[in-house]
Amino acid sequence: MTMTTGLNLVLGTIPFGTAVSEEDSFALLDRFFEAGGRMLDTSNNYPFWMEGRTGDESELTLGAWMAARGNRDEVFVSTKVGARPTVPGDTTLDSAEGLSAAAVARGVEGSLRRLRTDRIDLYWSHIEDRSVPLEETLGAFGELAARGLIRELGASNMPAWRLERARAMSAAHGWVRCTYAQLRHTYLRPRPFTRLAEGGHQLATDDMLDYVRSEPDLTLWAYNTLMSGRYTRPDRPLPESYDHPGTDRRLATLREVAAELGVTVNQVVLAWLTADGHVPIVGVSTAAQLDEAIGAAEVKLDDDVRARLDAAC
Repeated sequence: MTMTTGLNLVLGTIPFGTAVSEEDSFALLDRFFEAGGRMLDTSNNYPFWMEGRTGDESELTLGAWMAARGNRDEVFVSTKVGARPTVPGDTTLDSAEGLSAAAVARGVEGSLRRLRTDRIDLYWSHIEDRSVPLEETLGAFGELAARGLIRELGASNMPAWRLERARAMSAAHGWVRCTYAQLRHTYLRPRPFTRLAEGGHQLATDDMLDYVRSEPDLTLWAYNTLMSGRYTRPDRPLPESYDHPGTDRRLATLREVAAELGVTVNQVVLAWLTADGHVPIVGVSTAAQLDEAIGAAEVKLDDDVRARLDAAC
Protein backbone atom coordinates (compact mmCIF):
# COMPACT_ATOMS: atom_id res chain seq x y z
CA MET A 1 0.00 0.00 0.00
CA THR A 2 1.41 3.37 -1.00
CA MET A 3 -0.62 6.31 0.25
CA THR A 4 -1.32 8.92 -2.39
CA THR A 5 -2.34 12.38 -1.26
CA GLY A 6 -2.51 15.84 -2.69
CA LEU A 7 -0.32 17.06 0.15
CA ASN A 8 3.18 15.75 -0.47
CA LEU A 9 4.25 16.40 3.09
CA VAL A 10 4.91 14.22 6.12
CA LEU A 11 3.94 15.47 9.56
CA GLY A 12 6.72 14.76 12.04
CA THR A 13 5.38 14.07 15.52
CA ILE A 14 8.40 14.07 17.84
CA PRO A 15 6.96 16.57 20.39
CA PHE A 16 3.40 15.22 20.37
CA GLY A 17 2.31 14.17 23.84
CA THR A 18 5.25 15.90 25.54
CA ALA A 19 6.29 19.44 24.54
CA VAL A 20 2.96 19.62 22.70
CA SER A 21 0.06 18.50 24.88
CA GLU A 22 -2.23 15.71 23.76
CA GLU A 23 -5.05 18.23 23.21
CA ASP A 24 -2.88 20.48 21.06
CA SER A 25 -1.42 17.47 19.25
CA PHE A 26 -4.92 16.32 18.33
CA ALA A 27 -5.74 19.80 17.01
CA LEU A 28 -2.61 19.82 14.81
CA LEU A 29 -3.31 16.32 13.53
CA ASP A 30 -6.90 17.31 12.75
CA ARG A 31 -5.75 20.39 10.84
CA PHE A 32 -3.20 18.37 8.86
CA PHE A 33 -5.81 15.72 8.02
CA GLU A 34 -8.38 18.33 6.97
CA ALA A 35 -5.81 19.86 4.60
CA GLY A 36 -5.31 16.51 2.86
CA GLY A 37 -2.26 15.38 4.82
CA ARG A 38 -2.13 11.64 5.38
CA MET A 39 1.52 10.73 6.04
CA LEU A 40 2.61 10.65 9.70
CA ASP A 41 6.13 9.96 10.96
CA THR A 42 7.01 8.76 14.44
CA SER A 43 9.35 6.30 16.14
CA ASN A 44 9.42 3.87 19.05
CA ASN A 45 11.86 6.18 20.85
CA TYR A 46 10.43 9.73 20.49
CA PRO A 47 11.50 11.73 22.49
CA PHE A 48 13.69 9.53 24.71
CA TRP A 49 16.46 12.17 24.90
CA MET A 50 14.30 14.45 27.04
CA GLU A 51 14.66 13.92 30.78
CA GLY A 52 11.80 11.93 32.23
CA ARG A 53 10.61 10.58 28.86
CA THR A 54 10.54 6.94 27.84
CA GLY A 55 10.18 7.17 24.06
CA ASP A 56 6.61 5.88 24.18
CA GLU A 57 4.98 9.30 24.07
CA SER A 58 4.76 10.13 20.35
CA GLU A 59 3.42 6.73 19.31
CA LEU A 60 0.93 6.71 22.19
CA THR A 61 -0.41 10.11 21.13
CA LEU A 62 -0.82 9.06 17.51
CA GLY A 63 -2.54 5.85 18.58
CA ALA A 64 -4.94 7.76 20.81
CA TRP A 65 -5.75 10.24 18.02
CA MET A 66 -6.44 7.53 15.42
CA ALA A 67 -8.63 5.66 17.90
CA ALA A 68 -10.55 8.82 18.78
CA ARG A 69 -11.09 9.78 15.13
CA GLY A 70 -11.63 6.27 13.79
CA ASN A 71 -9.45 7.07 10.78
CA ARG A 72 -6.71 4.45 10.89
CA ASP A 73 -7.45 3.25 7.36
CA GLU A 74 -7.16 6.81 6.01
CA VAL A 75 -3.65 7.59 7.24
CA PHE A 76 -0.19 6.31 6.32
CA VAL A 77 1.66 5.52 9.56
CA SER A 78 5.44 5.45 9.59
CA THR A 79 7.46 4.37 12.63
CA LYS A 80 10.93 3.06 13.39
CA VAL A 81 12.94 0.47 15.29
CA GLY A 82 16.58 0.24 16.34
CA ALA A 83 17.33 3.32 18.43
CA ARG A 84 15.18 2.82 21.51
CA PRO A 85 17.30 2.76 24.70
CA THR A 86 17.36 -0.50 26.61
CA VAL A 87 18.52 1.17 29.83
CA PRO A 88 15.76 3.24 31.49
CA GLY A 89 16.71 6.91 31.65
CA ASP A 90 19.50 6.66 29.07
CA THR A 91 19.30 9.78 26.89
CA THR A 92 22.06 8.67 24.51
CA LEU A 93 22.28 5.98 21.84
CA ASP A 94 24.75 3.96 23.90
CA SER A 95 22.15 1.38 24.91
CA ALA A 96 20.15 1.40 21.67
CA GLU A 97 18.16 -1.80 21.06
CA GLY A 98 19.82 -2.39 17.69
CA LEU A 99 18.54 -4.44 14.77
CA SER A 100 18.86 -8.08 15.76
CA ALA A 101 15.94 -10.29 14.79
CA ALA A 102 14.84 -10.38 18.43
CA ALA A 103 15.02 -6.58 18.75
CA VAL A 104 13.01 -6.08 15.57
CA ALA A 105 10.34 -8.51 16.78
CA ARG A 106 10.10 -6.79 20.17
CA GLY A 107 10.12 -3.37 18.54
CA VAL A 108 7.20 -3.98 16.20
CA GLU A 109 5.14 -5.53 19.00
CA GLY A 110 5.58 -2.43 21.16
CA SER A 111 4.84 -0.03 18.31
CA LEU A 112 1.67 -1.88 17.29
CA ARG A 113 0.44 -1.78 20.86
CA ARG A 114 1.14 1.92 21.37
CA LEU A 115 -0.28 2.88 17.97
CA ARG A 116 -3.39 0.73 18.58
CA THR A 117 -3.15 -0.82 15.14
CA ASP A 118 -2.65 -4.22 13.56
CA ARG A 119 -0.12 -3.11 10.95
CA ILE A 120 2.45 -0.42 10.18
CA ASP A 121 2.33 1.10 6.72
CA LEU A 122 6.03 2.00 6.59
CA TYR A 123 8.57 0.51 9.00
CA TRP A 124 12.07 1.93 9.22
CA SER A 125 15.41 0.74 10.51
CA HIS A 126 16.20 3.88 12.49
CA ILE A 127 19.98 3.60 12.71
CA GLU A 128 22.63 1.25 11.41
CA ASP A 129 23.63 -1.75 13.49
CA ARG A 130 26.70 -3.29 11.93
CA SER A 131 27.11 -5.66 14.87
CA VAL A 132 24.26 -7.69 13.38
CA PRO A 133 24.52 -9.40 9.98
CA LEU A 134 22.49 -7.49 7.43
CA GLU A 135 20.85 -10.73 6.38
CA GLU A 136 19.49 -11.28 9.91
CA THR A 137 17.93 -7.81 10.05
CA LEU A 138 16.42 -8.00 6.58
CA GLY A 139 15.11 -11.49 7.23
CA ALA A 140 13.36 -10.22 10.35
CA PHE A 141 11.71 -7.44 8.35
CA GLY A 142 10.77 -9.98 5.70
CA GLU A 143 9.05 -12.10 8.35
CA LEU A 144 7.05 -9.11 9.58
CA ALA A 145 5.91 -8.33 6.04
CA ALA A 146 4.96 -11.97 5.42
CA ARG A 147 2.78 -11.83 8.56
CA GLY A 148 1.13 -8.63 7.39
CA LEU A 149 2.48 -6.58 10.31
CA ILE A 150 4.32 -4.14 8.05
CA ARG A 151 3.47 -3.06 4.53
CA GLU A 152 6.58 -1.24 3.28
CA LEU A 153 10.18 -0.93 4.44
CA GLY A 154 12.54 2.01 4.77
CA ALA A 155 16.09 2.66 5.93
CA SER A 156 16.89 5.75 7.94
CA ASN A 157 20.43 7.12 8.35
CA MET A 158 21.98 4.50 6.09
CA PRO A 159 24.66 5.28 3.47
CA ALA A 160 23.94 4.61 -0.18
CA TRP A 161 26.29 1.62 -0.51
CA ARG A 162 24.66 -0.18 2.42
CA LEU A 163 21.19 0.61 1.12
CA GLU A 164 22.05 -0.81 -2.29
CA ARG A 165 23.45 -3.94 -0.64
CA ALA A 166 20.31 -4.30 1.49
CA ARG A 167 17.97 -3.87 -1.48
CA ALA A 168 19.87 -6.44 -3.53
CA MET A 169 19.93 -8.92 -0.64
CA SER A 170 16.21 -8.58 0.01
CA ALA A 171 15.45 -9.03 -3.69
CA ALA A 172 17.59 -12.17 -3.83
CA HIS A 173 15.71 -13.71 -0.89
CA GLY A 174 12.26 -12.54 -1.93
CA TRP A 175 11.89 -10.38 1.18
CA VAL A 176 10.22 -7.00 1.42
CA ARG A 177 12.59 -4.49 -0.19
CA CYS A 178 13.58 -1.04 1.08
CA THR A 179 11.75 1.49 -1.06
CA TYR A 180 12.24 4.49 1.21
CA ALA A 181 15.30 6.27 2.58
CA GLN A 182 15.14 8.82 5.38
CA LEU A 183 18.03 11.24 5.82
CA ARG A 184 18.71 14.76 6.94
CA HIS A 185 18.35 17.03 3.93
CA THR A 186 17.62 20.71 3.40
CA TYR A 187 18.64 23.57 1.13
CA LEU A 188 21.71 24.58 3.14
CA ARG A 189 24.67 22.24 3.39
CA PRO A 190 27.40 22.15 6.04
CA ARG A 191 31.09 22.17 5.22
CA PRO A 192 32.27 18.80 3.90
CA PHE A 193 33.66 16.33 6.45
CA THR A 194 32.22 18.19 9.45
CA ARG A 195 30.53 16.20 12.19
CA LEU A 196 26.92 17.02 12.94
CA ALA A 197 26.16 17.97 16.52
CA GLU A 198 23.12 15.71 16.64
CA GLY A 199 24.13 12.15 17.35
CA GLY A 200 22.75 9.62 14.90
CA HIS A 201 21.85 12.16 12.20
CA GLN A 202 23.15 11.38 8.74
CA LEU A 203 23.12 13.78 5.79
CA ALA A 204 21.79 12.91 2.37
CA THR A 205 25.09 12.91 0.48
CA ASP A 206 25.47 13.64 -3.21
CA ASP A 207 26.02 9.92 -3.68
CA MET A 208 22.70 9.11 -2.00
CA LEU A 209 20.81 11.79 -3.93
CA ASP A 210 22.20 10.39 -7.18
CA TYR A 211 21.19 6.88 -6.12
CA VAL A 212 17.63 7.98 -5.32
CA ARG A 213 17.37 9.74 -8.69
CA SER A 214 18.50 6.57 -10.43
CA GLU A 215 16.06 4.21 -8.69
CA PRO A 216 12.40 4.83 -9.68
CA ASP A 217 11.05 2.76 -6.77
CA LEU A 218 13.08 4.59 -4.10
CA THR A 219 11.75 7.70 -2.33
CA LEU A 220 13.66 10.02 -0.01
CA TRP A 221 11.91 11.36 3.06
CA ALA A 222 13.92 14.37 4.22
CA TYR A 223 14.08 15.34 7.90
CA ASN A 224 15.37 18.47 9.61
CA THR A 225 14.10 20.27 6.51
CA LEU A 226 13.62 23.66 8.20
CA MET A 227 16.53 23.26 10.61
CA SER A 228 14.42 23.80 13.73
CA GLY A 229 13.50 27.32 12.67
CA ARG A 230 17.02 28.44 11.82
CA TYR A 231 16.08 29.81 8.40
CA THR A 232 13.89 32.49 9.95
CA ARG A 233 14.57 32.84 13.69
CA PRO A 234 17.41 35.18 14.75
CA ASP A 235 17.42 33.53 18.18
CA ARG A 236 18.43 30.23 16.59
CA PRO A 237 21.74 30.79 14.78
CA LEU A 238 23.05 28.24 12.34
CA PRO A 239 25.56 25.70 13.70
CA GLU A 240 29.22 26.56 13.19
CA SER A 241 29.54 23.86 10.51
CA TYR A 242 27.32 26.00 8.24
CA ASP A 243 29.59 29.03 8.59
CA HIS A 244 31.03 29.21 5.08
CA PRO A 245 30.56 31.44 1.99
CA GLY A 246 28.20 29.00 0.30
CA THR A 247 25.67 29.46 3.10
CA ASP A 248 25.62 33.24 2.60
CA ARG A 249 25.08 32.86 -1.14
CA ARG A 250 22.34 30.28 -0.71
CA LEU A 251 20.51 32.32 1.91
CA ALA A 252 20.64 35.40 -0.29
CA THR A 253 19.20 33.51 -3.26
CA LEU A 254 16.57 31.89 -1.06
CA ARG A 255 15.41 35.27 0.25
CA GLU A 256 15.35 36.78 -3.23
CA VAL A 257 13.18 33.96 -4.55
CA ALA A 258 10.83 34.15 -1.55
CA ALA A 259 10.37 37.90 -2.05
CA GLU A 260 9.75 37.52 -5.78
CA LEU A 261 7.12 34.81 -5.23
CA GLY A 262 5.52 36.51 -2.24
CA VAL A 263 5.98 33.47 -0.01
CA THR A 264 8.10 32.62 3.02
CA VAL A 265 11.66 31.34 3.00
CA ASN A 266 10.51 28.13 4.67
CA GLN A 267 7.96 27.57 1.93
CA VAL A 268 10.61 27.94 -0.75
CA VAL A 269 12.79 25.36 1.02
CA LEU A 270 9.91 22.87 1.15
CA ALA A 271 8.94 23.56 -2.47
CA TRP A 272 12.57 23.06 -3.54
CA LEU A 273 12.70 19.67 -1.84
CA THR A 274 9.40 18.60 -3.36
CA ALA A 275 10.44 19.77 -6.83
CA ASP A 276 13.38 17.36 -6.61
CA GLY A 277 10.96 14.50 -5.99
CA HIS A 278 11.61 14.24 -2.26
CA VAL A 279 9.05 14.17 0.53
CA PRO A 280 9.73 16.71 3.28
CA ILE A 281 9.05 15.84 6.91
CA VAL A 282 7.98 18.89 8.88
CA GLY A 283 7.88 19.00 12.66
CA VAL A 284 5.53 21.62 14.09
CA SER A 285 4.35 22.71 17.51
CA THR A 286 1.90 25.48 16.55
CA ALA A 287 -0.98 25.94 14.11
CA ALA A 288 0.86 28.82 12.43
CA GLN A 289 3.87 26.61 11.69
CA LEU A 290 1.61 23.91 10.29
CA ASP A 291 -0.34 26.34 8.10
CA GLU A 292 2.91 27.72 6.69
CA ALA A 293 4.06 24.20 5.80
CA ILE A 294 0.70 23.30 4.25
CA GLY A 295 0.88 26.50 2.18
CA ALA A 296 4.17 25.34 0.68
CA ALA A 297 2.20 22.81 -1.38
CA GLU A 298 0.88 25.72 -3.45
CA VAL A 299 4.36 27.10 -4.21
CA LYS A 300 5.56 26.08 -7.65
CA LEU A 301 9.15 26.70 -8.70
CA ASP A 302 9.70 26.97 -12.45
CA ASP A 303 12.83 25.64 -14.10
CA ASP A 304 14.61 29.01 -14.05
CA VAL A 305 14.00 29.50 -10.34
CA ARG A 306 15.14 26.00 -9.54
CA ALA A 307 18.28 26.52 -11.59
CA ARG A 308 19.05 29.73 -9.66
CA LEU A 309 18.58 27.98 -6.34
CA ASP A 310 20.72 25.04 -7.38
CA ALA A 311 23.49 27.22 -8.79
CA ALA A 312 24.04 29.16 -5.56
CA CYS A 313 26.92 27.51 -3.76
